[in-house]
Amino acid sequence: MIISDLNQIEGRRYPARRRTQNLVGGAAPIQCQNFSLGHVTLDPRGGQVPWHNQDQEEIYFIIEGTGEMCLGGERQTLTTGQAVYIPPGVFHQLTNLGDTPLRLLYCYGPAGDVAHWRQELDGTLPKAGVEAPPLPPGAQPQCTDRPA
Repeated sequence: MIISDLNQIEGRRYPARRRTQNLVGGAAPIQCQNFSLGHVTLDPRGGQVPWHNQDQEEIYFIIEGTGEMCLGGERQTLTTGQAVYIPPGVFHQLTNLGDTPLRLLYCYGPAGDVAHWRQELDGTLPKAGVEAPPLPPGAQPQCTDRPA
């Protein structure tokens, strides 16, 4: 039996003020062909999964917290217990609006790495409105900070 234990997975910190822990896929002990699954913690007041897109379809499920979800030209607040579907190829971003960490599960398929992880770490994430479509009006700005 192969078990991924969230309490034993250090994960990785990203410049946009989040920690990602792979449960299935990536560096996780469980590997699947059809999907990847992970846990993300966005820091209070602005931690973010920055504006990006990918070839896989994806779901974000908010475990706790409140965030601004941008999906294509739409912008909406997500809260504890809600899930959002992200179609393949559509730009999306999630920003923590609260004073406490926002915790979510992501699941995307098929399995495999997504380019925005490496782009963010390298400081080469396409910028909203420049190399990528603009964010919806009124959205929190995209974090494109280079790693320290």
